This record gives sequence, structure tokens and C-alpha cells, in this order.
Amino acid sequence: MAKPKTTPAESLASEPLLELPTLADLDYEVAEEIEKKNSVVKSAYKKKYAQRAREAGLKSKTAQRSCWDWLAQELAAECLDGTKISIDRFLALLDANEVDHSRWTNRSKGWEGRLRMTGRLALQKVVAAQGHLKTAEGAEIEAPADWVAKFTN
Repeated sequence: MAKPKTTPAESLASEPLLELPTLADLDYEVAEEIEKKNSVVKSAYKKKYAQRAREAGLKSKTAQRSCWDWLAQELAAECLDGTKISIDRFLALLDANEVDHSRWTNRSKGWEGRLRMTGRLALQKVVAAQGHLKTAEGAEIEAPADWVAKFTN
């Protein structure tokens, strides 16, 4: 009998997770967000992000709220004002890499997070294909080979 297929979310949810980091190790807002109901991002992913940051010794809220891979770090360097994303800089970065964001016009509650997540997914495909990230100023940042290999289809 064939084993039923699981979705990536089900697979991740079934993985054993470490206990939630203590507030001393985790930004208080991140700890609150992990348990927030009605979020697009499942709490299992949020816990995984927080665990990875803790294991790497990263205490910043930004690192605890994302996968913190090479692209996430570059996006943070290019687009963050403190812990908030600058939508104008993020859109300029998408434009520089020729990512069409014209369809993403929904501005209902939570739109910034959806734009960031959708934009990152579209951007990672482009960056993996071209092997570098173009900044809004025109510089090209070479993507690590292992990162490119992971996201090249």
C-alpha cells in the first residue's frame, strides 16, 4: 500500500521541534507572534525560524522572524529601517531585478508582510537563475553557489 503524500507544511509540522526559546533568548514580540492565531505563516515555521536564529547565536528580531539565509540577509541589509521593511527600497530592489510586482496591489491588513513574502519568493527565482542580486543602485552581489543550487529549478 502506498504511503500517503504529505504537504511540506505537514512534513515540517511533524518534525520534532525544540522547546520554544526562553524570552531571554528570544525577542518578546517574536515570542508573541509565534502563538498568534490567523497568521499566514504557520507557528511551526515561526518556531523553526526562532530555533535556527537561537542556534546560530542571533538575537535580533529580524533573524528570528525569517529563514535568515543569504538572500534574507541581503534583503535586510538593503531594505530594513531598524526592524521594519522600507517598501520603497524593497520595490526598487524588485525593479532592479526585473521582478514584476504590478499585480500585487492588495492593501488590506497585513499587505506589507504578504508583499515581502511574495516578492522574496519571486526574487529568489530570479537571483538563482542569474547568479547574483542586483541592488537598486546597480551593484551586483554574487550569490553563493550552494544557495543558487538550492533554489535553481
